[in-house]
Amino acid sequence: MGKRVGIFGGSFDPVHNGHIHIVKSFLSSGLLDEILVLLTPDPPHKDLHAQAEFEDRFNMLKLAFSGLDNVRISDLETRLPKPSYTLQTVEYLQQKNPENTWYLCMGEDSLATFHTWHRYRDILNKVTLLAAERPGFSHPETAPEVLEKTIIVKHTPVKISSSDIRLKGRNDSLPSLPEPVAAYIRQHQLY
Repeated sequence: MGKRVGIFGGSFDPVHNGHIHIVKSFLSSGLLDEILVLLTPDPPHKDLHAQAEFEDRFNMLKLAFSGLDNVRISDLETRLPKPSYTLQTVEYLQQKNPENTWYLCMGEDSLATFHTWHRYRDILNKVTLLAAERPGFSHPETAPEVLEKTIIVKHTPVKISSSDIRLKGRNDSLPSLPEPVAAYIRQHQLY
């Protein structure tokens, strides 16, 4: 019998307490046995390259999630052809572990633009979407076919953004970061 595995990807530049909180919400939903946190080397939908090198972002992810059971950090997308499309990642994971049931995890706000993802219908045919709730968020722009394949997971969002953290820089107090990540940023003079 396979596991129920959530795929939670992103550029995590840097990983912050909001990311940890959302992963905890996915795990406490009772729908998943574990979460695979995938660091995207060069997200195709982002115009700007990450501010921190891949290795630094990967190290910060390992520090941030080191205390959580049932969370695995992966650099899989560095070994797949570029650009890093979600579909090819899902297909690779399903091929390697066909016994598992795969879910794609995201914030509820991402559902509105999911129809713009590369071959999104093919993704919907392969996985169920798990979306972390954003209270008061509605779906007027979300395609009905996307909503049909989505389970909303209870979640109380934490208002933090990686771009705000990058703008504030390492010299600012970094309460929105796990302390090991804040220490890593200061030590390696990131942002």
